[in-house]
Amino acid sequence: MLDVRNRRFLAALLLAGLPGPLLAHGDVAPQPVNTDALPEVGEEWLTENPYRADTAGEEVWKAAVKIGDSGFNQNCARCHGLGAVSGGLAPDLRFLEAEEYGDEWFAERFQHGYTQDGTTKMPAFGPVLGQKAGWAIRTYIETRPEDGALDSHTDRLRAIVADLEAGTADGVAVKEELQQINSGVKTFSGAPVADSTVSRAAEVLSADKASFKHAAELLTLGLSAAK
Repeated sequence: MLDVRNRRFLAALLLAGLPGPLLAHGDVAPQPVNTDALPEVGEEWLTENPYRADTAGEEVWKAAVKIGDSGFNQNCARCHGLGAVSGGLAPDLRFLEAEEYGDEWFAERFQHGYTQDGTTKMPAFGPVLGQKAGWAIRTYIETRPEDGALDSHTDRLRAIVADLEAGTADGVAVKEELQQINSGVKTFSGAPVADSTVSRAAEVLSADKASFKHAAELLTLGLSAAK
């Protein structure tokens, strides 16, 4: 089994644009992405993601992740996989480093697409979706957790789901516990915070029992997807 360093090395080779069936097909019609909730970033394309929490603040980062989630799964998942988990048709973008080098590669491909031997492997999304959508999608991709990141917490998460469904959980305490679990979830990109099932459940959870069902559903979906 490959360790993270070797997987990142192989991913870097793929992302460099090696020929062959691993590259995406170009017959994708870009779908509009509503980015009204995000700050303006100007017309000239940046070389670094402006929506990271340490640059734009946590609320902007959260908004970018949610918008990027929708934008990615509408426009990119067909080739790069649901949740950015590639099935091999196209590069697994989760391995693209969350730093300027990775940002520059992403921005160039997003703006201009990729053509090989006269065949469009990836359309140019930049002119249609715009810079804000591009960086939102980038933010979503780089916060994807490593495979199996929650495996060691499976039993506890199932117990939490049961308590939430029964209405016997302490919403505030469980929210804090989920946030603590998520703080230890690593990303393939090296981004410091993961957008995981656990973080999303924690976000919707409160002391109000009306929030328990939604949080339990999110955790259940996440546990099912991890199987």
